[in-house]
Amino acid sequence: MYEIVVISGKGGTGKTSVTAALAGIIPNVLLCDLDVDAPDLHILLDPKVQRQEKFASGREATIQQSLCTQCGNCAKICQFAAVIQKDEGYTINPMRCEGCGVCAALCPAQAIELAERECGEWYISETRFGPMVHAQLYPGQENSGRLVTLLKQEARQLAREQKRDWILCDGSPGVGCPVISSLSGAQLAIAVVEPTPSGRHDFQRVAELCDHFRIPLAIIINKADLNAEEASAIRTLAETKGYSILGNLPFDPIVTQTMVQRRTLTEQPSPLADTFAKIWQNIERLATTARTNRNRTLLQPKEQI
Repeated sequence: MYEIVVISGKGGTGKTSVTAALAGIIPNVLLCDLDVDAPDLHILLDPKVQRQEKFASGREATIQQSLCTQCGNCAKICQFAAVIQKDEGYTINPMRCEGCGVCAALCPAQAIELAERECGEWYISETRFGPMVHAQLYPGQENSGRLVTLLKQEARQLAREQKRDWILCDGSPGVGCPVISSLSGAQLAIAVVEPTPSGRHDFQRVAELCDHFRIPLAIIINKADLNAEEASAIRTLAETKGYSILGNLPFDPIVTQTMVQRRTLTEQPSPLADTFAKIWQNIERLATTARTNRNRTLLQPKEQI
């Protein structure tokens, strides 16, 4: 089983379009959308939900009105202005509550409870390309990194049960906690890069993240023909750092056309579909090489201490 994570230093580079296109040509694949804050892979793949679970993380305070003496102590000590006084008494604004528990600990009437906060939902679904693990955080909720970790665990377990050869993940954009969780345990990261100064800068940040965690990195340059100078600079950077270049994608109106139809770029014949076929061959070759090198390392005799 080989795990690939498609990432980008920022949103809007075409990461999800690339993931969906690869999903259509990778055999025996399991899909995982790790962009839980703003998922959109499901828009193209139209998954049919087979299992739905609630995701709870963190704590949230609630005031039991039957026990509350209206002393106002909780409102005075709350550092997040989460306690609101209304005609019917004091209540907690859940959008402001951080779940720190100070109000519950210092309430003289012990009228405040801390309950686990429901933050979103996660799903196991079926798509026309295979099973898919995905999720959606509720608006304003946090702990997306923890939800990403949960999705990866479920995806790996399901892949083992179904004997899947590949796990293809649509990673979170940026370089924050969800991206770190997305990369954890992956054998290959694929960065989708735009040939612009900001695109190159953001790519360098996510590349440093992969280097730090020793995740092999490969590159796909999207809209490579729109800025030849920046595309060349990205290729030079990749060669200097030892990153593999999987391929260059030209700007093509067919991308928008297929998105409107809720289809992927590899579901109909086109020059882009041929390019993705070559990109997949390069990915498969990298995976085979990585497995061979890892096995050789495991077979080497350990040094005597």
